[in-house]
Amino acid sequence: MKSITLDDYKDKYECMSFEREDGILVARIHRANDPKRPVVWGAVEHEEMSHCFNDIARDHENQCVILTGTGDEFIGEDLGGGMTVFAVEPAAWNQVYHDGRYLQMNLLSIEVPMIAAVNGPALAHSELALLCDIVICSQNASFQDKVHFPNGNVPGDGVHVIWPMLLGPSRGRYFLLTGQKLTARQALAMGVVSEVLPKRKLMQRARQLARQVCKQPPLARRFARAAVTQGLKRAMLDDLGYGLALEGLAAAQQMVSRK
Repeated sequence: MKSITLDDYKDKYECMSFEREDGILVARIHRANDPKRPVVWGAVEHEEMSHCFNDIARDHENQCVILTGTGDEFIGEDLGGGMTVFAVEPAAWNQVYHDGRYLQMNLLSIEVPMIAAVNGPALAHSELALLCDIVICSQNASFQDKVHFPNGNVPGDGVHVIWPMLLGPSRGRYFLLTGQKLTARQALAMGVVSEVLPKRKLMQRARQLARQVCKQPPLARRFARAAVTQGLKRAMLDDLGYGLALEGLAAAQQMVSRK
């Protein structure tokens, strides 16, 4: 079966732009139909990116992937597209549940090393960066789960898996339940990111790391990604659907209480 090519998906998505050179794919998140502005996360973005990561995974010309945002934000806390996290009808949550599972698992299905270049605040869906293999950030970056428990809902769409894993169980739960915001330097000290750079140097460093990765043999790259993400895949398979279900129950209860 013929694999997918960049031409098949480079103009397919409203909230993602792509460029590739020497096998290094830069996947940039941006506002829907406005590639010069930071993303406003909503239902369109949630659904699109679940498909987008699958396309990236199926394109065998991708030798390394850099995931980054646009402007001064990676993913801020502003939710658009009519999507709220705290009051959703059960039928509508079925779509959120479906997209949420594929959003995480399709990212983990990408079988080449991934580098997250976090160009600013990651206050919603920070796990998309943290599921990458190498995470670097700009000095203006920050990390927070602002849209779940501080907003009246369950932190259940993957953040409940990755943050306790990175910070340790106690500090991870503290982070999620208090709405703690980590600066770039705090994230570096806690092992969330590996490098903090001036924003103007972030993509230069990401590309340098990608070129370093691409010096290794193709199968070594692919199998290394498979090896280092196996535990993450197992954890997501065990707990992602459960967390999304609990999040949906809490959102449905909020909807009922409003009526």
